[in-house]
Formats: sequence, structure tokens, C-alpha cells
Amino acid sequence: MINVYEVVDKKLIKANEITKGSWIDLINPTPEQIDIVVNNTNIDKEILVKLLDEEELPRIEKRKEETVIILDTPYMPDNTYKHKYKTNPLGIIISEKGYIITVSLKEQPFLDYFKNNELQSLKTKGKNNFILQIFIMVAGIYQRELTSINEYIDSKEKALLKSTNNKELVNLLNVEKTLVYFITSLKANEIALEKIAKGTIITIEKEDEELLEDALIETKQAIETATIYREILSSMTDTYATIISNNLNDVMKFLAGITIVFSIPTMVASFIGMNVPLGSIGDSPASFILIIIFSILLSLLIAYILKKKNML
Repeated sequence: MINVYEVVDKKLIKANEITKGSWIDLINPTPEQIDIVVNNTNIDKEILVKLLDEEELPRIEKRKEETVIILDTPYMPDNTYKHKYKTNPLGIIISEKGYIITVSLKEQPFLDYFKNNELQSLKTKGKNNFILQIFIMVAGIYQRELTSINEYIDSKEKALLKSTNNKELVNLLNVEKTLVYFITSLKANEIALEKIAKGTIITIEKEDEELLEDALIETKQAIETATIYREILSSMTDTYATIISNNLNDVMKFLAGITIVFSIPTMVASFIGMNVPLGSIGDSPASFILIIIFSILLSLLIAYILKKKNML
């Protein structure tokens, strides 16, 4: 998909054709759409194709007439698994001919803030401000997802204490994998930001210095938060794996004890049911009741002994 936007009277509006100064937003474009952009902007086609590689790493580089910035953004590949995220590269191309091109395999909903004129950076404060705003918003997305992950972890604590199956543990392992993706991507985003801060590739105006500092702070905070949550989760999964094992052992121990207790009446009935003389007990009309009472008392005695030995 290809969307083109241009600034008219300090407002960002959707355009029908690519003109100098346009912002071109490409979302999983077809080869034909890539050719349209290349023919209208003279951007190196190789750059656009590389930015559509799902494994492309965050970085910033200067070409002859283009500055290419790549950062990772989170997305959920499968809604059936809650909080199981991966990261997806978002490419930003700043052309010296005046074009801005954003390229991604997945739709980036946060860019709607720019498209709906809810932010002022692109239309009044320039391209560098636009880039820094994107870094801040991406760091904010990570922070929001990390908060949601923390709430999910807290909600599972009580359930895991009584759990005897691996389902909840597997869910937490998926969350731990998400945190690994987040930390790796955020650190790469931080490196790209620090390269921008040096001012060798992009010139940072004085009015943008505070925004750059905010972007760095937000990214560092997201890294620290994700690292802390990963350490907590790693400790939790180890602890709860042991708890689940212990819970299962308790269940097996209880079942073994109950089996022993209930086997007593069966054993008594088996012995008495043999073809042997029982003396006066066998001739008594109350023999059945006496045998039942004896079986119950013997079972209670065995249960008491097992309970005292913490085996029931």
C-alpha cells in the first residue's frame, strides 16, 4: 500500500500524486508500487527493497543523496497468544531532494498522529523533529506494552501458586521471549539515536536538542524497564517451575495415601471372604457390621499414621 501526504497551509493532507516535499508512506508495497516511488523520487531501489527485509537491524547511515534510518517497532504476530510480541523494522528515508519516505512490512498505527495533524513536527518544525518524534513515540509504545506485560505477570502470580500444569508457565515463557525481543530492539534503537546525537549524519538544531534528549531518556527507560521485568520473570519461571513440580508431588502423595487407606477395607474383605472358619464371629448375626466397623477403624488408624508422617 502506498499513501502520499503533502503540507498545504501548514496542514498535512493526503495527495494523489508524488511531488517534491511529499511524505510517502509505504506499507508492504508491491513491486509496482516500489517502481512508482523510484521513478518519481529517483531513490535507489535497493534501499527500499532492503528496508522490507524482516531481519533488517536498526541503524542509521548516510548515502549519496539519502539518509536512511531504521528502528524496530513491536507488533503482535498472533492474537491468540497474549503478550507474545515480535519486532518489525521501520525505515525512514530522508532525501536531499525533499522527500520523506517511511517503509514498513506492517502498518504503524502511531503514524496516524502525524497523518491526522495531531502533531506539529512535520508541517512546521522540519524533518529532523519528525524523526525524533517517531523515536519518542516508538519508545512510548514499548513502555505501554511493558506496563501491560507487568500487569499480566502480576495477574498470573496467584494462579501459578496452585497450578499443576504447564500452560501458565508456557505463557510466561512466551512473555520472556517477548522481553528479549524488546531489549534487543531497544538497545539497537538507542545506538541509532546516539549516532544522531553526534550530529555527523543529521544536523540537530538547538531547538531539537531537548527533543533528542527526551528520545534518549525514553529509550533508556524502556530498556531498563524491560531488563528488570525480564530478570523478575526469569526468577519467577524458575520458582514456579519448582512450585508446579511440588504441587504435582503433593497431589501424587495424597493420591498414594488415599489409595492405601481405601485398600484396607478391600484387604479385610478379601481375607474374611476366604473359605476358612471364622469361629464365633462367623456365626454371629452382627458379623457383617463388626467387619465393617473393624475395617473403618483400621482405615482411620492408617490415615492417622500417614497424616502424622505428612504423607496424606
